[in-house]
Amino acid sequence: MDYRKLGRNGIKVSEFSLGAWVTYGGQVGEDVALECMKAAYDCGVNFFDNADVYAMGQAETVMGNVIKKLGLKRKDLVISSKVFWPTGEGPNDRGLSRKHIMESVHTSLKRLDTDYLDLYYCHRYDPEVPLEEVVRAMDDLVHQGKILYWGTSEWRAWQISDATALARQWGLYPPVVEQPHYNMFQRDIVETELADTANEHGIGLVVWSPLASGVLTGKYNDGIPEGSRMADPDYTWLQALITEDRITQVRQLTEVARDLGATVAQLALVWLLRNPEVSSVITGASRADQVRENMKALELKEKLTPDVLARIEEILGNDPNAEA
Repeated sequence: MDYRKLGRNGIKVSEFSLGAWVTYGGQVGEDVALECMKAAYDCGVNFFDNADVYAMGQAETVMGNVIKKLGLKRKDLVISSKVFWPTGEGPNDRGLSRKHIMESVHTSLKRLDTDYLDLYYCHRYDPEVPLEEVVRAMDDLVHQGKILYWGTSEWRAWQISDATALARQWGLYPPVVEQPHYNMFQRDIVETELADTANEHGIGLVVWSPLASGVLTGKYNDGIPEGSRMADPDYTWLQALITEDRITQVRQLTEVARDLGATVAQLALVWLLRNPEVSSVITGASRADQVRENMKALELKEKLTPDVLARIEEILGNDPNAEA
């Protein structure tokens, strides 16, 4: 495992991290979560991602319990959570008001059984709350020692720039991380605007859904298997990700991966690290062996030669910066 700085900031995170979305407290139980986190930690992962809304708080509880059961030292971990989405029925149980941010972080800390979060994300931009209120609330949390750094998730470049400018104007802590949706099929916003903004402000990108909800594993090449996430009635909306063109591309990418002695999933994961603005790729897993297989992708870094990258680009045909 190699570690990258979060932009130009001092904290270092593992190139691959492990996230709790969909799985912890939902798809898998605590025993499986323990096996997955142990496998990740044994492979060098130090960064574990979560959110207050994942499984309506259960994901945080499970992760906190697992950390305690494994006896992991808090100083060796980078733990993140997020705030924005509804966590209750009340009018203040959502968004980025100072009230909801303060109450949400306290609840997250309690569920995770920790005194502080390394990273705390604004899970979406909130047009109903003045940006100064958001930045000042996050700055206060840093001064209170409840969070060490804060960032954004699924914000546009101009929103991040506005928050950074406001923080610098008033001498407040600026955002240092953005968590965007990024994979071989989903490239436009990251590569046309966020990468430049991250470089300009010294922000790190921590990317999610690197395997396009499993499409880039090849498991949907012959239809939707019984027992898979897309067969779950709660996730049928993901079926729109499966198109004939994408399946054709996945089959072609599988050939590239085989030539490198790897799986298409491993190729898709390591391909994201070619972007220097990416600090960490959030992986997900419902079994410990999936974790270990994902981590093997790191062995491919030196195999991503210009020729291999060009071959991938030819298959994808979606480089947003390519000349028309």
